[in-house]
Amino acid sequence: MNLNELRDKTYKIACEHGFHDTELSNKHFLCLIISELMEAVEADRRGKRANVDWFEKKISTSRICQGLDLDIPKERGYEVAYNETIKGSIEEELADAVIHLLDLAGLRGISLEPAMKDINSDVIDDSADSCVSETFTETIYAISTLPVRYDGLFDFPTTVNDMIVSIFGLAKHLEIDLFWHIEQKMRYNELREKMHGKKY
Repeated sequence: MNLNELRDKTYKIACEHGFHDTELSNKHFLCLIISELMEAVEADRRGKRANVDWFEKKISTSRICQGLDLDIPKERGYEVAYNETIKGSIEEELADAVIHLLDLAGLRGISLEPAMKDINSDVIDDSADSCVSETFTETIYAISTLPVRYDGLFDFPTTVNDMIVSIFGLAKHLEIDLFWHIEQKMRYNELREKMHGKKY
């Protein structure tokens, strides 16, 4: 998958939902990204994993999702299936963190070529292997603190790219198809109200 195309789509959805009506700092966006990573920790503590098989079964068998119930939009069926099988899972929260990073890259005009190159090379295997000797929380801590550890050493685009690669490395370690989960969450986000009903 082309991360720059995904970045542009993510940024467009965020703009359409009012998330960039006000100019905000990189620190603001990084805080939101870290909050998603902390939600992944909470999901891990609860043992909450996505049930992809059940989600796909619901999508393929639901009369609403098939558009056979004329009184209810197909999108409503997708939303219900997502809420019942994926919402609040480790997979969703990691996808959310990457979506926020993609959006930030879109806002700041950051190329994600370095991340794409690493995800499609042995670098992603090294990133996944680094998770083996750490607990889930230690890995999330390492990813969350990259902006502080990189400050003064690397430029901001490098930080964004490396955070994306690190999350994909963790996902590979956990055998999560993160691209699939990002696609599903973006589709879900397109159906939501302005600002997703939140203040920011």
